[in-house]
Order: sequence, then C-alpha cells, then structure tokens
Amino acid sequence: MQGLEPTFPAVDDLPCRTDPELFFAESPADVELAKALCVDCPVRKSCLAGALERQEPWGVWGGELFVRGEIVARKRPRGRPRKNQAPDEVAA
Repeated sequence: MQGLEPTFPAVDDLPCRTDPELFFAESPADVELAKALCVDCPVRKSCLAGALERQEPWGVWGGELFVRGEIVARKRPRGRPRKNQAPDEVAA
C-alpha cells in the first residue's frame, strides 16, 4: 500500500546534521538560533528523550539547552559576573 507510509524528512537534511557546530555554540545568540531551529523538527521529542537518557553534558538537544548535564533556559555570555558572590568574596 504505497502512499500510506508517514513521510519524514531525511535525517541528513535536519539543521543539526547540516550545521552541527551551531548546536554546541558559545554565543548565546547562536544557541537561541539552534533552539529555534528545533521548534518544528519532527524528531524533537525523541532527540530530547535520548539526550536525557544519555545524560548529555552540553549542547542544544530537542530544543533545550544542556549545560553541565542540566537543562537551562538561557546561555550566559562569557565573562559575566556571578549572580551571587562566592563565599570568599563576601568575607572580604
């Protein structure tokens, strides 16, 4: 019964396969672009589930940003001061 099979884009055509470095970018703007490219991805849910199962340490997976194995909302730029002072800075 031809024509009744679900159609999915070739895995090689997905944005994460054509520009994988974008999904491991340092720039917060690039990370947001990678997350946006995941929004309509047909394998988004399975990608995220796989990343959680594998305990991916970093990168954009299934539209979510992983940093040190945790899902975080946004990437902070390098060199930004801490939100909370370190204990040794408070005593000084």
